[in-house]
Amino acid sequence: MTELARLKFYATQPHPCSYLPRETATTLFLDPAQPMNSLLYAELSELGFRRSGDHLYRPHCQTCQACIPARIPVELFRPTRTQQKIVRRNSDLTVTRQRPHVCAEYYDLYARYICARHADGDMYPPSEDQFESFLVRDLPFAWFYEFRLAGRLVALAVCDVLPNGLSAVYTFFDPEQDKRSLGRFAVLWQIAECRRLGLPALYLGYWIKNCRKMSYKREYRPLEVYVQQRWTLLT
Repeated sequence: MTELARLKFYATQPHPCSYLPRETATTLFLDPAQPMNSLLYAELSELGFRRSGDHLYRPHCQTCQACIPARIPVELFRPTRTQQKIVRRNSDLTVTRQRPHVCAEYYDLYARYICARHADGDMYPPSEDQFESFLVRDLPFAWFYEFRLAGRLVALAVCDVLPNGLSAVYTFFDPEQDKRSLGRFAVLWQIAECRRLGLPALYLGYWIKNCRKMSYKREYRPLEVYVQQRWTLLT
């Protein structure tokens, strides 16, 4: 085990919240000089940390506790009828694992997704530099999972493989394939991949009760949340 008490962390200055209007956010980052490995990452994920690019971070807001770490305990998960239909609807997709890298096919899909789904967010407008710094990192635990339909890329899930589970970093998909529910399918596929690998949980990042874009996370039951320094089932 890493001696977590010896690690250094740095807090940002307050800045506008990306999820809740009129709220101010502060973020706690692990010291960038600290070498990141899967064991350290796994330990910090148990404390609610998340990865973005080369950094591990956690919300550290003084007046708001809305961002709640969430994960799916995969052995307890049972898909709903709707989720079973989504899996069947996408049974014609093939999934392959690749090392993170930049290519025109990936960036084109990413840019179309951001423009169609997140034009009101701080990731718009997309850029190749943003794509690379956010998602394309040379880390041994980081992987790209390609979802292809007859050879054509329709979704890509960026996922970290850790000793205590999979961490769903980000997923983007073809915005013209609405009927497939590709975002939800990617989560269901990652749950199945956790089971295949014998890993106990799929980490979904943060759930925010009053944020519409985060509401989909409650569709996966049971959902565990990290509150008052312990993981508990969300009721």
